Amino acid sequence: MTITSRGFGLLAGAAVLLLVGFRFGYPELALLGTTAGIAVGCAVGNAAWRPRLDVTRVADPDRVGRGEPATMTLTIRNSARLRSANLVAEDRCGNRPVPVPVLRLRPGRDTTVSYPVPTHRRGVITIGPLRITGRDALGLVTVARSHGGTAQVWVHPRIHPLTATPAGVSRSMDGRVDKVPQGSITFDSLREYVIGDELRRVHWRTSAKVGELMVKEQLDTSLPRIVVLLDNRAAAYPRPVDGVVETFESACEAAASVVVAARREDLPVTMLLVGTDPGGEFLDRLAATELTPGTRGGDDDPLRTATLRLRQERLGDTLVFLTGPAGRADLGYLNGLRSAYPSVVVGVFGADGPTPAGGAGLVVVDAADGAEFAAEWDGVRRW
Repeated sequence: MTITSRGFGLLAGAAVLLLVGFRFGYPELALLGTTAGIAVGCAVGNAAWRPRLDVTRVADPDRVGRGEPATMTLTIRNSARLRSANLVAEDRCGNRPVPVPVLRLRPGRDTTVSYPVPTHRRGVITIGPLRITGRDALGLVTVARSHGGTAQVWVHPRIHPLTATPAGVSRSMDGRVDKVPQGSITFDSLREYVIGDELRRVHWRTSAKVGELMVKEQLDTSLPRIVVLLDNRAAAYPRPVDGVVETFESACEAAASVVVAARREDLPVTMLLVGTDPGGEFLDRLAATELTPGTRGGDDDPLRTATLRLRQERLGDTLVFLTGPAGRADLGYLNGLRSAYPSVVVGVFGADGPTPAGGAGLVVVDAADGAEFAAEWDGVRRW
């Protein structure tokens, strides 16, 4: 509760009028001072009244890609029985205030307001609570209160379609990835012969039994296990511009694209962050992740810790490391992973020139943004 400058002036005038009226015997001045004091008291009592409001908010949808539309719908209901609500309301959408009209809201009635949620930046946007500001008719006292809870909207990175997927070196009896047109040595089933099949694949014993040529169908049982390592060290990227590091945004888009492509092919995939990991489902993690402060190099470098873990746990056979332009100097950490990860791909974003491989067996993709990375990824012949 806050007394306005008008309220302070009226209080001071009331005190002066009462003092002069009683001191010098002017009952009219004393009456005016008493009236002014009563007016301030009534304003305080009016401001002390807390409106009974039920606030409900729904985000549609609450998870979107960067740049996609999202809407917040806010419903305010006056649950009081007798008194109408005539207030000034303001909602918070991230750091942006959103005015909400709550004028002459009669008892038992509600009002609904919808407004767009800004999704031009990746992140987690906290919306609410609703802030109600009330004042008396004379503007002597104001009071601000919060009503309702908060909601969150996850703005995920953009996802660029990838058509190529790693072939892998580990073997699986499921045979879910068919990279060889005629299959490998793993038997799957028999089928009827069609023109163009190689005669060496004919199963003569079964053909003699059924009276027609039967061909052995075989599968390539390679099943890659992909590990995506996203570098979220602030030292690996340039300084932010207007609070955004576009090269890091591109790295997040590339990480999301690789994981989505792997899951589309039903491939095992793991995503790790070099720095602080917010946890949760991978797209929510990418929405919530931020750059971690710290220095590069030395025993306390989080990239060194992450590569040690990868070497010890052997989480997969295909490693995808995504970093910024300053991360090119740290590719030496990946050389020690060649025995555990036969295929290592490095994505460097925003570099001012070609990136040296940094070691035998590394495939380096230089890209300006996520879309260029997707195009370069599909052009890799290593798979």
